[in-house]
Order: sequence, then C-alpha cells, then structure tokens
Amino acid sequence: MNGADAIIKCLEAENVEYVFGYPGVAICPFYNSILSSDIKTILVRTEQNAAHAASGLARLTGRPGVCAVTSGPGATNVITGIATAFADSIPMIVITGQVNSELLGSDVFQEADITGAVESFVKYSYLVKDANDIPRVFKEAFHIANTGRKGPVLIDVPIDIQNAAVNKFKYPEGEVQLRTYKPTVKGHIVQIKKVIKELEKAKRPIICAGGGVILADAQKELAKFSEKYNIPVVSTMMGLGVMPTKHPMYFGMVGNNGKPYANKAMNEADLIIMVGARVADRAVNQPDLITVGKVLVHIDVDPAEIGKNAGPTIPLVGDAKHIFEDLIKEGEALSFDEWIKTLNEYKETLAPKRKPDASFVDPAAFITMLSEAMEEAAVYVADVGQNQIWSCGYTVIKEGGKFLTSGGMGTMGYSIPAAMGAKLADKERQVVAVCGDGSFQMSMMELATYRQHGIQAKIIVLKNNYLGMVRQYQHFTYKDNYSMVDLSGSPDLLKLSEAYGFDFMRLDNMKDAAKTIEAFLKDENSVLLECIVDPMDLV
Repeated sequence: MNGADAIIKCLEAENVEYVFGYPGVAICPFYNSILSSDIKTILVRTEQNAAHAASGLARLTGRPGVCAVTSGPGATNVITGIATAFADSIPMIVITGQVNSELLGSDVFQEADITGAVESFVKYSYLVKDANDIPRVFKEAFHIANTGRKGPVLIDVPIDIQNAAVNKFKYPEGEVQLRTYKPTVKGHIVQIKKVIKELEKAKRPIICAGGGVILADAQKELAKFSEKYNIPVVSTMMGLGVMPTKHPMYFGMVGNNGKPYANKAMNEADLIIMVGARVADRAVNQPDLITVGKVLVHIDVDPAEIGKNAGPTIPLVGDAKHIFEDLIKEGEALSFDEWIKTLNEYKETLAPKRKPDASFVDPAAFITMLSEAMEEAAVYVADVGQNQIWSCGYTVIKEGGKFLTSGGMGTMGYSIPAAMGAKLADKERQVVAVCGDGSFQMSMMELATYRQHGIQAKIIVLKNNYLGMVRQYQHFTYKDNYSMVDLSGSPDLLKLSEAYGFDFMRLDNMKDAAKTIEAFLKDENSVLLECIVDPMDLV
C-alpha cells in the first residue's frame, strides 16, 4: 500500500461517497488509487466549484464534503470555495496535491504554499511529511471539521508521499483526543438557570437564530423551546429554515435586507436570545443597539464569537441542540401573548409593499409561487446578488425544507455547484438553484458536469442584463452613474441549454407564471428556466 491507497482507505472508513475535484500530476496517485474504490468521483469544470459542491453535500448530510485538486493553480483556485465554507462554518475536507517534498520552497513548477495561503480561513491544515501519518491525519481532520464550530480542514500531500510505501495501515478507532482541541458541547448549568430567570422577568423576549442552529441539527429543539416558553423567533440569513416560514412563532429574517417587522421586533425586545449567530454587520449593523437597555443572551459553540461584536449579559458556550434540551427541561411554560399580538400587528402593517412593472416577471411574487409549489422537503439554493435578497425575503420554506446560500462570504456562482452537491446527497429530493444572469455565468460551465454525471438539474436564471446588486448600489450612491455593471454580450440561454442537453423554458411576465412553474417542476429532464426581470427593479 502506498500513501495514495492509504488516503482512499481513510475516506472509505469515514463513509465518503463522493469526491469532487480536478486532477493534475501532483494529485494523480490519489486519483489512480480511487479507481479501486467504490467512492465516486465528480469532475467539476473549475476547482472553486469542487468546494462549493462539497459544501452543498455537507449541508444536506451533516458530514464533511470532500474535494481533491492538484498543486499550484489547482490549489489556489479552490481557495474561494474554502473561504466560503469557512465563513458559513461548513464541514469540509480539502485534499491538495503538492510537489515533491525535497523541492518544497524551490519555486518549482506548480508549487504554491497552500497551507500558508489558507491559514486565515481554515479550521486547521496539515502538510503530510510521512506516509505513515496519513491514517492519524485524516482521522483528526474529519473530527476537527465536524465538531465544535464546523469548518474546512486542508490536507496538503506531496506527490512523493502519495507514492511512498505505508508500513502498516491501521485507521484509528474511537474518539479523537487532541490536547489542544476540546470543544464545549454541554452548556454550563449555572448559565442555563440564569437564562430561565431572565426569561421569567422578561416582557418582550425574542430568539434570533443563526446558521449554528441548523449546523447543530437543532431545529426541532428550537421549535419546542419557542413553543414551550411562547417566545417568537427571527433568524439571520444563514438561519433561514430554522422554522417553517409560516410557523406562527416565526417573524422573518433580520438585518439590512430583512423584514421591517423582524427588525422592529429586535429593537423593541427586552430580552434577546442570540443563538448560533455571529452578530455580524449584515444581520446587526449596530451591535450596541442589541445591548443597550436589553438583556442579551449569546449562545454559541465557538467561545471566540461570544462578545466579539456585542457584549452579552449572559454568555453561554455549547452546542445549540444540547442547550435547547437543557433549557426545555429547566423551566416552566410562560406566556407572552400581548407581545406576540403586537408582533403579528407589525407583520401585517409593516410588510414590504412592491409596485412591479407588469411587463416583466416580478421576482418577489415568482419566488413565492415557486417555493409554494415545491415539495415539502425541497432544497432551495440561492446565489448571491439581488436574486439572493429576493430569495431570502420571499421563499416559503416548509417543514423539512432547506435553504442554502453563501451568507458570510457572499460568493457569486455558489448555487449551481452547491445544488449539484445537494442533489447527489439525496437524489430523491427536489433541488432548485436560483441565480442571476451574473452569478449564472460564473458557474455555467458546471452544466457539463451535471450532464456528464446524469445529475438532474433545475436551474432558474433571473435575467435583468445587469449586475443588479451593484447597479442598485450605484443607483443610490452615485445617482445612476453606472460603472462595470452592464452584462451585454451574455449568451443566448436557449442555445446554451441545447448545447448542454437541458430543456429550456422562458417566462417574460407573470401571466403564465403558475403554468410555467408547474411544467418546470414536473419536467423529468434537466431544465433551465429564464425569467426576464425589470432591469431597474430594486430589492
């Protein structure tokens, strides 16, 4: 057995089903060894998308996604995908080939110091110097990636290490014990009792749930906690899906592009329970507002996040699932009927009002119609730009449904490869990717990957011939002095669909929207739907 064989044995031991990647000489021993395995390889068309696809798979399975690329430009190309996963705490194993060990530091062909380059946005990285260390390294890497605050781990393996003999392969069994890495899972009981006491004193409590609740698989526990204590819930962008959109205790997304009534609820609350959220600028652009005159409880599995942007009254470190279970056990049922009545009034009176041009597709109404027509446990993958904000504001997420997007990094081109990973994770599940014509062109080469591997795809392009979000910013900030936002020269999507073997549909306005959506969702082939949106529409 050589080092490459050992890597495959490690992946098999971790029940890895798919590896997304792009080969090159420095990773060829790995891709040669994988031929003897049942692990399936998915050849993407550019390395960044290997990481995005691994992200989509990880977010459906709860296990680390795996991608493998070559050295030099292969490794540097995957960096954006790593940073995207790190920003949203997505568990991932990134394997990079590297030049011969004795040549490291010599600036030889396709050498890049990838462990140094990704230092600021990986949980951990390894440069393997001995093939016999491979079983330990991979066992540790999977443990680190999927415990505590989850995230990507990079393993850089020189080609000579992949070819070197392994004396005796034994994959470590049992729990990993690392002296310097012991994430807290259970919340401190004293802090939990303090939260209950503050709840009993509160008049207007609210829960602000972030992506950490979903990563902890704590949606059911959140709902039980909310329902027992009668506490309304809002979410950050990454927290979309913590509760079904139409749940009576759910009051929308907060932040710059959130619902006005959700932001008003946060402003007027006297107790905020922030859980699994960073208190970052997109959700809370003035952190002081959630601490002045309020009790702030901040729950997070990562102690570094607590107090980073806002000083909490009660810090509580631990896994959201365990903490909610303890909070449910600890106290008695409460009632905040007047507060909830007030929030329901805000929901009616402060709902955003749109005046769309009837000669175009109204993206808000279209997204609502689309998501309501989708299956109960469907996966909606939003890209970045105006399409993301419309998706966040108007998608109806049902019980068991998933909403995926790039929140922390805001990486354009995320949706198509991420939807690919999600579909491979659960082939029976309905998966729809929604992007703008700008973000579509950042990943449209992956239509070939869908076709090659027989992955059934549903892709929607909201087309306005602009980089819409930047155009909107320039509209307000520079008084319509537009620069570098015109997408003239974009491809004919009908011809592109034909070239890649996709069915094609086009929607020019809302007249036939219901019929088109029905046909789009029922189509058994891969299908691309082009929706023509008013170029001057605003989110």
